[in-house]
Amino acid sequence: MDAETDLETRIGQWRGYLSRRAVLRSDDVEELEGHLRDQIDGLRTRGLSDDEAFLIAVGRVGRIDELSREYAREHSDRLWKQLIGPEQAAAPADRAGFVLALAFAVLAAASVKVPNLFGVGFQTGGDVVLRNVGLLVLPFLAVYFLVRRRATVGTVIAVVVPILVAAVVVNVFPFASNGATELLAALHLPVVLWLVVGIAYSGGRWRDHAARMDFLRFTGEWFVYFVLIALGGGLLAGITTGAFAAIGLSVQGFVAEWLIPCGAAGAVVIAAWLVEVKQSVIENIAPVLTRVFTPMFTALLLALIAAAAIHGSFLDSGRDLLIIFDIVLLVVAALLLYSISARDPQQPVTWFDRLQVLMIAAALVVDVLVLIAILGRIGEYGASANKLATLGVNLVLAVGLAGTGWYQLRFVVRRRPFGPVERWQTAYVPVYLAWAAVVVIVLPPVFGFV
Repeated sequence: MDAETDLETRIGQWRGYLSRRAVLRSDDVEELEGHLRDQIDGLRTRGLSDDEAFLIAVGRVGRIDELSREYAREHSDRLWKQLIGPEQAAAPADRAGFVLALAFAVLAAASVKVPNLFGVGFQTGGDVVLRNVGLLVLPFLAVYFLVRRRATVGTVIAVVVPILVAAVVVNVFPFASNGATELLAALHLPVVLWLVVGIAYSGGRWRDHAARMDFLRFTGEWFVYFVLIALGGGLLAGITTGAFAAIGLSVQGFVAEWLIPCGAAGAVVIAAWLVEVKQSVIENIAPVLTRVFTPMFTALLLALIAAAAIHGSFLDSGRDLLIIFDIVLLVVAALLLYSISARDPQQPVTWFDRLQVLMIAAALVVDVLVLIAILGRIGEYGASANKLATLGVNLVLAVGLAGTGWYQLRFVVRRRPFGPVERWQTAYVPVYLAWAAVVVIVLPPVFGFV
């Protein structure tokens, strides 16, 4: 990584932190960044290196704005804390942010019951509810971030327009009842909406490498919190059902129709709020989880390769088995994506980096075997929406894994720094969005909405 790129990465990380503060609007962040860049330029003209200029400039801006001191306190393992100075006082509780999150959580919880007002539910209109699940919840998370970031009009438009287009598409398309294209659209629409949420989360800085990496990190941390909330919610549902059953009352209908769906919808927003206010905690949990599951999934991939070598290729595998393999590959890609986003770029090569190279190589082999099997099924039975969607997903994963593996290998053998690995990941994110949009918008009419 050249000096200029490294400097821009550091500025991007600093700007990303400020953008997550509820008290700052996007134009406030831009103004502070302007102060920082002016300080850096002035120091560079005096002969200081980029690193020295950045560290001193952050210190000076920190004296202008208290948020830079918070930044130094949060990143206590980095050099700029030595210039700004450690602080022991904890940040005040984000009460305003909690109230805002709670309000949108309640709205999201209520929205999942709106179809019932029109006599539509999972039993009476499950197909309609299925393809609208993402639209009933994720827009509230997006608006929560728009309000919290005090987004500009341009950012609001960039978020609202795709949501409206998605709502029109999935509700106007004449999907055949229980058709394959309807299910594909329902499965891929949340992916599209989640990446639109990323635009709101980044405050409109979606083209910025650091902002994308910050959103990838947020996604992994959000998933951990959401699962923890879901486990607690499942325990609550079980205890509630058992307690009322002990006194002769049945509340299974309430639990199934109200507690679980409304609680899950609200948890989507609450988990996002927890990520932002409890980052110091989750940063200790999530990286540990990646180190636990990476060896496990590497072993699983190697076992799949060994099974293919012993019993032949996956060419004759059934559709359900290929779906399972794709789920494994998607989990591996997500695990790899988050572990890279959570890694300190300045840390030297470790055994875990070498293990990731092995996991990527094994995943690529499995992906190629699955692609051969899918192409074989297309050649034998003809093309269908399901087969083309699966083929596209595996091609997207193959290219993504190949690029990551190439840069990761060059990093491990110390030919290149870690920066290109991160930039490949963030640059490739729009490809996932593009393919998910193709599945939702293009495949249904091509296959007659069947």
